[in-house]
Amino acid sequence: MPLQTTTSTWYSEEHGLYTESVRKFFGDELAPNIERWSDAGIVDRDFWVKAGAAGILGAAIEEAYGGAGAGISFDAITIYEQARCSDSGWGFGIQSIVIHYIRAYGTEDQKARWLPRLATGEMVAALAMTEPDCGSDVQSVRTSATKDANEYFINGSKTFITNGQTANLICLAAKTDKDAGASGVSLIMVETDGLEGFRRGQNLNKLGLKAQDTTELFFEDVRVPQDNLLGIQEGQGFYQLMNQLPWERLLIGITALGAIDFALEETIRYVRERKAFGTRVMDFQNTRFKLAEMKTKAEVTRSFLNDGIAKLDAGTLDAATASMAKWWGSQTQCEIMDECVQLHGGYGYMMEYPITRLYADARVQKIYGGTNEIMKELIARSLDVE
Repeated sequence: MPLQTTTSTWYSEEHGLYTESVRKFFGDELAPNIERWSDAGIVDRDFWVKAGAAGILGAAIEEAYGGAGAGISFDAITIYEQARCSDSGWGFGIQSIVIHYIRAYGTEDQKARWLPRLATGEMVAALAMTEPDCGSDVQSVRTSATKDANEYFINGSKTFITNGQTANLICLAAKTDKDAGASGVSLIMVETDGLEGFRRGQNLNKLGLKAQDTTELFFEDVRVPQDNLLGIQEGQGFYQLMNQLPWERLLIGITALGAIDFALEETIRYVRERKAFGTRVMDFQNTRFKLAEMKTKAEVTRSFLNDGIAKLDAGTLDAATASMAKWWGSQTQCEIMDECVQLHGGYGYMMEYPITRLYADARVQKIYGGTNEIMKELIARSLDVE
C-alpha cells in the first residue's frame, strides 16, 4: 500500500517519481542491513552519505542550500517508506525535524552553514531536549548556557537522544536564563567534532529500536560561539519547539502507518500459508474478522494522515490535529502489532520473524514526541474554548 489515497490533494506526479526512487533505494541499501544494524546497535555511518547522494536527506531543503526544494511532504514519503520496509533504526525522522528547525528559525548564515552538509550526510543531526529529570516538560530543563565573552559556556546532560552516537550537529535545548521559565529556554546548535568537554555515553539498552543509536550526552564546560544560537534572540527555544511539534507528531503517525502496512502484509502471507487442524489459519472466522478490523483501522488512519499532510503542506496543521494523528496512529499501531503477533502464534514470539521486532519497536511510539496522555490533554484543551 502507498502512503497516499486516491483522493490525496497534496500528492503529485513528482511525489510518485520520488516514491519510486526512495523505495528502490531502501530496497537496495536499507532492507538488507536491518538485522545487521540491529545487532550492532547502530546504522552504518556511510548509509547517511548514500542517502544524501540519493537526494533523500535534502528533498525538503531549498535549492540555494544544496537541496531539491521539493517541500516537507517529500519527507513524509521518506518516513512512510522507511517504516513500510520494516525499519525503525535509521534516525532520519530526527534529521528531518532539525532541518526544519533550521529552515524555520535559522539566520541566512546558519542555513548556509549547516543545511548543505545535512543534505549530503556530511552532518547528522540530533535533537537534545530530554534530560534525566524532565521529558515532555521542556521548560524545566537544567542544562545551562551562560554567556562568556562571545561564547556560550554549556553544562548539563541529556538522555534518550536518537542519533546520539552518530550526530555531529546537536540542536540543544538549554536555559539561557534560569529564572525565566519557558522564556529562558533557547536552542543552541552544537557542532561536536573535536569539541572539548563534550562526551557521549554508551548506547542505551532498549526494548526495541535496536538499530537506533540512543544515548546520553554530557556537556562539561563546553564552549560554543554565540552565533550558534538558533535565530537571533535568546529565550525563543520553547516557542520554536512548540511551533515545530506538529510535524514531529504527524511524523510519528506516518511511521505508525508504514509499520502497520508492513505488518498486515506479513501477517496475511503467514496465515495464508500456515495450517492448523488441517485448515489454513486464514480460513478461520476469527482470523478473517481480525484482519478485517485491522485493515479498516489502517485505512481510517491513512485518510486522516493524508488530511494532515495536506494541511502541513499548506501551513495550516494545528497542534490538536497533529496530536490526534500521533495518538491515534501510535495507539492503533500497538493494537495491530499485538493482533498480528497473536495470529502468528508461537512464531510471533521468535525474533527471526519481523513481526516480533515490529511489536517491540511499536511500544515507544506512545511515549516519545509527547506521551499519548499529553496528546489527549492537548486535544481536550482545543475543545474547551468559548
